[in-house]
Amino acid sequence: MTEHPCAKASGQAPAVAEAARAWFDTPMGQQLLRQEQRVLGEALERCFGSYLVHCGPFAGEPLVSQKIKRSVRLGAPMPGVEIQCDEQAWPIGEHAADVVVLQHALDFCASPHGLLREAARSVRPGGHLLVVGVNPWSLWGARHLTACDGFRQARCIRASRVGDWLNLLGFALENRRFGCYCPPLSSSDWQARLARLDDIGHRLQAPTGGFYLLMARKLMIGLRPLRKERRERMGKLLPMPVAKVSRRNAE
Repeated sequence: MTEHPCAKASGQAPAVAEAARAWFDTPMGQQLLRQEQRVLGEALERCFGSYLVHCGPFAGEPLVSQKIKRSVRLGAPMPGVEIQCDEQAWPIGEHAADVVVLQHALDFCASPHGLLREAARSVRPGGHLLVVGVNPWSLWGARHLTACDGFRQARCIRASRVGDWLNLLGFALENRRFGCYCPPLSSSDWQARLARLDDIGHRLQAPTGGFYLLMARKLMIGLRPLRKERRERMGKLLPMPVAKVSRRNAE
């Protein structure tokens, strides 16, 4: 894995990433990120290896796991990002990462398919790809429809749809979790009063949480099936002459 920053995020991706970063700095954005740290920490306990690549449109430090030696932040230029690059041109070798975490990266990007393919390419066979996204079937998804800030640009892709994409890329879904059952609130006092909703929802795992976490394992490299050897066509079978036996001679 190379660690030299590679600049150039093209198109509208930098503007979307900057709007997302500004929103995640708000009380509502921080509320969502705090709840995600809890679920991500539990998921990373099942992962191990040498390299973890963390991609997300917000400022902060890379994820830390005791079972992974090195964690690195990757993405658009912002505080905490160590490798700056375009979302569809990661400066990482194929199969170089043991774990890749896309934390709202699909929600705030120019091409979700292209970004997911690039992340899938970077995961080694047997490694894990973790995807965190805003759940459209939640109060947070409803708030996205009426938002006037950077959250308005979130795609809010369904968990089932992302699961289908992962399956097509050669991944098997191992786990699906939900979190952040408290409504999106700007007041820290109200967030504290309704914190019990998060504890109850985390225990019941109802599919109405503000975010979802998909944990998938890469099954194969994508081997090409062997072609069958072509057999030579056999000639036509010709009837062989058989001597006719006379009954009189047989007696």
